[in-house]
Amino acid sequence: MATTQTADARARGERILEVFGTAFGELLAADPAAFQVKFRKMAASAFAFYRGTACLFYADLDGEQHDGGPYLDERTSRVWIHGDLHAENFGTYMDANGRLVFNVNDFDEAFVGPFTWDLKRFAASVALLGYSKALSDAQIGDLVRTYAVAYRERIHALATGAKDDEVPSLTLDTAEGPVLDALRAARANTRFGLLDGMTEIRDWERRFAAAPGTVDLDSATRYKVLDAFDAYLDTLPPGSPTRPDAYRVKDVVGRRGVGIGSAGLPSYNVLLEGHSDALENDLVIYLKQGQTPAVSRHVTDPEIRDYFRHEGHRTVISQRALQAHADPWLGWTELDGSGMLVAEVSPYAVDLDWSDLDDPAEIARVVADLGRATAAMHAAADDESGHSLVPFSTERAIDAAIAADEEGFPEMLTGFAHDYGSQTRRDHQIFVDLFRNGRIPGL
Repeated sequence: MATTQTADARARGERILEVFGTAFGELLAADPAAFQVKFRKMAASAFAFYRGTACLFYADLDGEQHDGGPYLDERTSRVWIHGDLHAENFGTYMDANGRLVFNVNDFDEAFVGPFTWDLKRFAASVALLGYSKALSDAQIGDLVRTYAVAYRERIHALATGAKDDEVPSLTLDTAEGPVLDALRAARANTRFGLLDGMTEIRDWERRFAAAPGTVDLDSATRYKVLDAFDAYLDTLPPGSPTRPDAYRVKDVVGRRGVGIGSAGLPSYNVLLEGHSDALENDLVIYLKQGQTPAVSRHVTDPEIRDYFRHEGHRTVISQRALQAHADPWLGWTELDGSGMLVAEVSPYAVDLDWSDLDDPAEIARVVADLGRATAAMHAAADDESGHSLVPFSTERAIDAAIAADEEGFPEMLTGFAHDYGSQTRRDHQIFVDLFRNGRIPGL
């Protein structure tokens, strides 16, 4: 038995290295130090490993879109999806109408694919999170069912024409518990506080302050960034009330990727004069190289793959499709031949804090909110969103697919959550052994 387990672990380790080579190879070769940091963070826990390995998740699901999985048909296999939907990719943002909203965030992996891939990725994250909090398998199963039921109820309500007050967004007026806490924390933030942490006043003008992770730019790079910024302005929605044609660039600085998903990706911050001479109205825009989404390696439809100019364009179009009233500063550009995502560094972005969420009943309430938010996201991107890739009502298509086997829907997600959660915990241990023994090529 031990020999069989060792052989299985060895084979799985080779598979993990193969997937990593495809997903991270070029970026790792360009910046191995950044991946040392990324992999150290991933080694910390099975959940951190899961966050950083969407590439492995979709490699394991490969073939489901083509073979037809449960609840998948020609339409439900072609839905705008988040691509990296896990429990920590939810938080607050200030929408284009000036309203604080709690919803899905971080659309770097967004693409078009089977709607169940989002749900399965979230369900497995609940299993990992629940395990880390010493919840039983039965409690974890209940949480996944709660998510599935909330998702299904909201999708059905949207598909049958529910009014806005019957399917409200999560805002300061409607949210409760930890979600309301996140919204209140975001409301307490200020643009001045953000600027105070990133900039300083020198010679009566605001400039970026030196800080860990910032990189001074030479003149040639600075000019290239400024040219890219100028091109970005043309990608903003024509009706945007904050279209910054006359805004003046005050400073530019490079940034090293610091998140688990940002390793090796060139990034820059641009400091802009705000809508008046007052220094507290300045704002920060970031340009970040778009990454190849893990989903895209397993979606072969040429119409989907050829729809996007580059990864920056793909990220922006996907976010605009999935997020109602998206950031008015959201746009794209190119730099050194690579697509760049451009958006505001917002003081109002606060992630949901799971660290103090330990009571199963309270976790269940949050998970239900996240199920409803997921449904709203899937429903936002369809024939009414202005994008030709999904020319049908996604909520009606998903509703009909689930209705064909109503009782099996939560059980499908629960079974997957338990199975893939266990697989990820084993994978995490294999990864740690590979990493600490110097088995990952390029490091």
